[in-house]
Amino acid sequence: MPDTTDTLDLAGWTCPAPLRDQPRIVMGHGGGGTLSAELVEHVFAPAFGSQTLAQLGDAATVTLGGARLAFSTDSYVVRPLFFPGGSIGDLAVNGTVNDLAMSGARAAYLSCGFILEEGVELPTVSRVAEALGAAARTAGVEVATGDTKVVEAGHGDGIYVNTAGIGLVPDGVDLRPQRVAPGDVVIVSGPVGVHGVAIMSVREGLEFGVEIVSDCAPLGTLVEAMLAVTPDLHVLRDPTRGGIAASLNEIAAAAGTGVVITEREVPVPPAVANACAILGLDPFYVANEGKLIAFVPREHADAVLAAMRAHPLGAEARIIGEAVADHPGMVVARTGLGGTRVVDMPIGEQLPRIC
Repeated sequence: MPDTTDTLDLAGWTCPAPLRDQPRIVMGHGGGGTLSAELVEHVFAPAFGSQTLAQLGDAATVTLGGARLAFSTDSYVVRPLFFPGGSIGDLAVNGTVNDLAMSGARAAYLSCGFILEEGVELPTVSRVAEALGAAARTAGVEVATGDTKVVEAGHGDGIYVNTAGIGLVPDGVDLRPQRVAPGDVVIVSGPVGVHGVAIMSVREGLEFGVEIVSDCAPLGTLVEAMLAVTPDLHVLRDPTRGGIAASLNEIAAAAGTGVVITEREVPVPPAVANACAILGLDPFYVANEGKLIAFVPREHADAVLAAMRAHPLGAEARIIGEAVADHPGMVVARTGLGGTRVVDMPIGEQLPRIC
């Protein structure tokens, strides 16, 4: 073939992949991956100038009046509002309760803000509110204060919900990625990728032969069972947006260690694996709403795993890898063929608006 390099006009070429140098907000900025991290790092963190915010955990741990409190807030914009296994009301409670649990705290009180679009039907609002109240009672948390706003028709998507929560952190508990050390064992509390695929199946009207039900659940009592074995857990994360890949990468980067996982040990339900194969998705990057990842000192790993498996929400818990001194800040997976692959931080998100 003739060499046409010198005659090509590249000025009009475009790249189908999302560019990270974005002058405007794109959906990927809300995906929990690299774009989200850069938005926080370059826009919000410098503007707020908060040392507490710099922890960048699922919840901030603060001291007030001699008590150690965990404090977290989250907004929920999931579509559809109702899905197999839950609703936006369940997510609004469980998501914030779980963020607090990842600091070792048992949630005590929530605030709740509803942003309603003009024209949404009152029975729909009532159904969401009832689901939210029931989820709060199940989680053992009280909705103590709230707010309601209405936006014009066409300026929302029915219902958005914001919740913030506080809870007490027990003495001796110090959960943060900086405590991770080479040799720590990585445990996942159960099958991954379920919530994201459940949302996609309803939103797009897809059928996979079996109904896939969201794993949305409050994890406070599971964390309490783990801490009862030892308060010396190093870090906990609930792998929501960006899935286990995002959570493991965030921990590796903050800890300055590498992480190695064994691909075949990561529990992926057959229905989720089949759905991901059809949709071209990697289940490691698909969101969860009722699972956690724990980095545990090796000497406590067996006892913690046993305590998790004795709890209904950890019955399928499994050791999937370890922290290592090699390749700091990087996550790699050992494949079934004996090789390894890098599990990168996602840039945006495979499935938009799953929480």
